Amino acid sequence: MPKKFIRSFKYARAGMKHIVTTQRNIRIHLVAGLLAVLAAFWLRVSTVEVAILALTISFVIVAEMVNTAIEETINLAQPGEHPLAGMIKNIAAAAVLTAAFASLIVGALIFIPRLIELWPK
Repeated sequence: MPKKFIRSFKYARAGMKHIVTTQRNIRIHLVAGLLAVLAAFWLRVSTVEVAILALTISFVIVAEMVNTAIEETINLAQPGEHPLAGMIKNIAAAAVLTAAFASLIVGALIFIPRLIELWPK
C-alpha cells in the first residue's frame, strides 16, 4: 500500500482520538448509538432497519465532527469574541441538534412498534 494512503488512516485516527477525548457530546452520541445498535439486535429489527440506524447514527456523529471542526477553525481565526463567530458556531451546533432530533424520530419509528408488541396485554 502506498505510504500516503496508510498515513491518511493515521491522521483520521488522530482526529478521532482528539474529538473523543476532548468533546463530551461526541461521547454521548457514541454511547447513544451503541445503545441503539444493542436495542436493534435485542428487538431483532430487520437488516434494512439496522442499516437505516447505522446511517442515522453515522450522520449524527459526522455532524458533531464537522461542528467541532468549524468551532476549532473559528477559534483559530477569531480568538476573541465576535458576534459573527458566535453565530457561525450556533448554526453548526444547530446542525448537530437537527441531526440528533432526526435520529430520535428514526429510532422511535423503528423501536416503538416493537416495544409495544412486547408490552403485556
